[in-house]
Amino acid sequence: MLKGHFESAGASIKYGDAGFLFPVDELDATVHQYRDAQLALHEVDGSNVIVVAPTSLATSYAVTQHALTAIPIGSLSTAVQTRLADEIGGSLEAFELIQIGKWNSDSPNHSLTEFTTV
Repeated sequence: MLKGHFESAGASIKYGDAGFLFPVDELDATVHQYRDAQLALHEVDGSNVIVVAPTSLATSYAVTQHALTAIPIGSLSTAVQTRLADEIGGSLEAFELIQIGKWNSDSPNHSLTEFTTV
């Protein structure tokens, strides 16, 4: 089950156009991953998040395999913020975070016998 802001985001940037954000470890910015990213994303409204969105099956696989990452927009360099604003076609003032990857919640394991009729 999906959680987080992937479907409720205020804006998105196509995975292919977000190359300047990768690899995230090399960004001169604050980068939250895994649990820290979940906590950061939980604190903001979905309309204040920009997501990196897949455009094909291959990019969907790449996004879902990427660790959940939240990058505060204010921590990005001016050059990266300008490029990001160009990609979304507007101002970044309304946005707080960039989300890369999907936040999946745990779902209970089920036995196949639950789905059979006797």
